[in-house]
Amino acid sequence: MMKKILVILLLAALALPVNAQRRKPRKTLEKEIAQLQVSLDSLQYIVDSLIERRYIEDSTIVAVLEGLDEDAPEDTVMEAVPDSLMDLWYQSMRIHDYDKSAEYDMNSVHFSTDVPDAVLEARLKAMNSFITLPFNETVKNYMILYSEKMPTRMSRMMGFAEYYFPIFEEVFASYGLPQELKYMAIIESALDPVARSRAGALGMWQFMYKTARAYGLRIDSFVDERLDVEKAADAAARYLRDAYRALGDWPLAISSYNCGAGNVQKAIRRAGSRDFWKVFDYLPRETRGYMPAFVGAMYGFAYHNEYGIQPAEVGMPAVCDTFEIHKNLHFKQINEVVGVPMETLRQFNPQYTHEIVPGTGGTCILNLPYNWSGAFMEVNRDSLYNHQASSLLNEQVIKNISNSGTETRIAYRVRQGDYLGRIATRNHCTVAQLKKWNHLRSDKLRVGQILYIYRRGSAPATAGQASGSSAKPAAASRPASSSKPASTSKPAASTQSSDNYTVYTVKAGDSFYSIAAHYPGVSAKDIMNYNGMTSSKIRPGMKIKIPVKK
Repeated sequence: MMKKILVILLLAALALPVNAQRRKPRKTLEKEIAQLQVSLDSLQYIVDSLIERRYIEDSTIVAVLEGLDEDAPEDTVMEAVPDSLMDLWYQSMRIHDYDKSAEYDMNSVHFSTDVPDAVLEARLKAMNSFITLPFNETVKNYMILYSEKMPTRMSRMMGFAEYYFPIFEEVFASYGLPQELKYMAIIESALDPVARSRAGALGMWQFMYKTARAYGLRIDSFVDERLDVEKAADAAARYLRDAYRALGDWPLAISSYNCGAGNVQKAIRRAGSRDFWKVFDYLPRETRGYMPAFVGAMYGFAYHNEYGIQPAEVGMPAVCDTFEIHKNLHFKQINEVVGVPMETLRQFNPQYTHEIVPGTGGTCILNLPYNWSGAFMEVNRDSLYNHQASSLLNEQVIKNISNSGTETRIAYRVRQGDYLGRIATRNHCTVAQLKKWNHLRSDKLRVGQILYIYRRGSAPATAGQASGSSAKPAAASRPASSSKPASTSKPAASTQSSDNYTVYTVKAGDSFYSIAAHYPGVSAKDIMNYNGMTSSKIRPGMKIKIPVKK
């Protein structure tokens, strides 16, 4: 854009009469050039501001969702409240269907339907929900959204609900809470157990790190119970119970799940009332649609037949069995000895972040679809635990994972006089990392802006980017684009160190895939697992162990 501006200015200057250009004194020309430079600097500032704008707005919105008080004096605030995929569906005003993409601004859109308002209102009352919301245009829009505007997505969510909803119903019943709260998982994650929001909330119930720990969820190098469907639902139930006790109203308690009880209390004080619709306008803008969306989801599920929507076949089993595991057990051991597909193990046990059930540190639960239960019970336990244990679960692997720590992210509020270099120095990171984590294209900051900082090198490769699921492990096979046949001879950089592994010294240009190509039967993933590495980055001179396949 700046290049275009400069070209325009140059052409304008050249278009002046030659005599006019010559008649101007040198000082006058220098003054005009200085004025042009000031104008260019102002234009550059405007351009930079526009480029940054969406990232700054995203940071501010996320901060609100995390319960950061705009008037809070603290420089650094740890993640504090549950977040949700509302920031993917409603906050960013993009609602994606599986068979089409559409964008709706739910704050201004006015859907129309062939169903009369009187019928919609009667249906809403007939639902006999524990939550009573009056029928109005806001609620109507969300009722139409969930019943008419995304049929394929609704069909898939209904398919997953047949498996997950009974789990939620049992949990909420154990705390004496309304069963309808299960629909919150629709708004939170569309029933995706590994959903991750831009704010860092994780799992089907979208807990932030600190809140998850406060409600007793285990998060360490091996386990993240935010991804455990049942335990996360239990934590969500306890949070909602506490929120209801504090706020005394279910619509307000449910809204607090999105923006935090503190923000709801602030809205109540400003409104001078606890009536939801009186408090509505004082809630954070991104939270106002949460409760109407909740009602809309309930309506879509309750009246799906009237709209010709049926649950899709999503491959979830009718029954899932649980097994207590008392020793470390790798998914690959179960896969190769019992035959359970790796994807099935990941789908039903997403809480084990390194595909290892850490039973040695205490009893852990393994979930298996009922059709694999018999095979798992019949297998000899010694043969299962010993299978490739030297490569998959050796001491170095466990040590490396244990030392990797857990993801720790802080939200830093920019103060007067701050600049990226100073912030980076204080937080032991680089300016380049700050810009990458926060999608900054320039060094300009504004007071009050929220920056996210990852401690102990814990930032994910896509820190700050929107993502609906966790990153998948790197493929174990060589890229299909490789045109060279795999060599069966060992490279000169390797030396035989024991019967179990070969030591290889990494050379410039090497990758796990190119190295694995020299060792028949060994994949890139095998090498990473054997060395306890979760990143594919290697550097020249590094020594890695190559497992010997027998």
